[in-house]
Amino acid sequence: MTIPAEGRVTKRRPGAVKGGLAVADSRPIFAHDRIHGLRCTACRNPSAQRDLPWCPVCRGPLVEDTFSPSGSMWSSTVVAIPVGNRKPPFALGYIDLDDGPRVLAHLLVPESVPIDTRVTVTGLEHGDLVAEVDS
Repeated sequence: MTIPAEGRVTKRRPGAVKGGLAVADSRPIFAHDRIHGLRCTACRNPSAQRDLPWCPVCRGPLVEDTFSPSGSMWSSTVVAIPVGNRKPPFALGYIDLDDGPRVLAHLLVPESVPIDTRVTVTGLEHGDLVAEVDS
């Protein structure tokens, strides 16, 4: 834990921008219409996180893999407060990718999407995945 100048105790490191240590960016990479991540060679567990030293399930070795951008909605919500540069309302959803991990994405429609609705990750916005509901 760190105690900033304001005297509040926080678990968040200040990051290189504020003179602290670099903080890992765990957001998935989206390039060439695929989500890039890692897969365990032992248990086949997929992960959209970058920079993992070993599999979080079995501690086995990891190899780079790419995942389809299509999947089904696991959960979604509408955020009613401003967060960073996003103005409310905006929607977030967890997507179970067809051949990979569960990822968090901003939804193009600012409304909650029912569970099991088919969605596709279409790109990045401010470094975050963006998804739209399939027609």
